[in-house]
Formats: sequence, C-alpha cells, structure tokens
Amino acid sequence: MAEIALRTPVALGHHGSQNAMLSQAAPATRISLRVRSEDVSALSSALGVDLPVKPKTSTYANGRTALWLGPDEWLVIDEGESGLMTAAANSGALHSATDVSHRNTAIIVSGPGAAAAINAGCAQDLSLDVFPVGACSRTLLGKVEIVLLRTAEDAFRVEVWRSFSDYAFGLLAEGARDAAL
Repeated sequence: MAEIALRTPVALGHHGSQNAMLSQAAPATRISLRVRSEDVSALSSALGVDLPVKPKTSTYANGRTALWLGPDEWLVIDEGESGLMTAAANSGALHSATDVSHRNTAIIVSGPGAAAAINAGCAQDLSLDVFPVGACSRTLLGKVEIVLLRTAEDAFRVEVWRSFSDYAFGLLAEGARDAAL
C-alpha cells in the first residue's frame, strides 16, 4: 500500500470539540470486492474474515473489517500487514477485487456527540436502536458519498474519498462544534 499523506485539518491538529472528537484513522489497505453469493464462503475463508450477507452489517476478524455495501459488494479494510489482494486472488473464487487504498481515507468521530456531529451533514438515523455497533452503510455526508461504520456506542469510522476529505472533515468539524453547544 502506498503511503499518501492526508492534508486535511485533521493533520493540522483541529480536532472537533470535547463532545465530538475527530481524528485521522490509522493507515489501512482497502479493497472493493464484488462476488457472487455462491462464492462468498470461499472469499471469506481466503480473506480470514466472514463477508457479512445481511444489509447494514459488518464483521471483524484478524485485523480486517468487512462491510456489506450491497447484495454482491463489500469494502474490506485491513489495518495490519494486508495481503488482501493476494488472498483474494488465491481464493479460487470468481470475483472482482480492486485496491482502493489510494482513493480512500478515514476520519474517526468519537465522543458523546459523535452521532450529532455526523448528523449535521447526514440525515441517517444514527440512534443505537436503528444503527447499532457494527452497523454500516453507504450514505451521503453533505454532498459527498461516504461509507459509515459504527465502531462503538460513541464512535464512528467515516470512509471518504481522499479528494473529498477536506470537505468531509470541515463539515464534521462544524457538526462537532455544534454538538458542544
């Protein structure tokens, strides 16, 4: 994975408010994965993480997170040594895997006001009853597409295209300031 510096206010040290903290996620390898339902098991085994088959769910194992994005589509994130592309290639299953590590970055939003900060630009219901820990979705934050993952009761991972990260961070920072009020 190529290391690409993220030049956003996150890197400059502006981190939200005491109710909603913003931070840059650790570098990660990401693949966009498409696979037929009959090959999900083979890909899951090869990647070392079960690909979830229910909408709005994610799974985590061996330092890898698999997020369900559609009936035949996943985003797989590896914050470890990776080898995702090699593992997928060696699965023996018909699939499409594209390394999108260079395209994406992630912002972590945490604290008691995390959901409110995100809701400043995203109309999705983020209550725990509707969007529990482990829930994920592809949605909009303001004018940009994001993939949102709830990692804890008061923490979210916002996956965003690197070219839109300044905009996403700025919108989240405004939401974090509003959550402090």
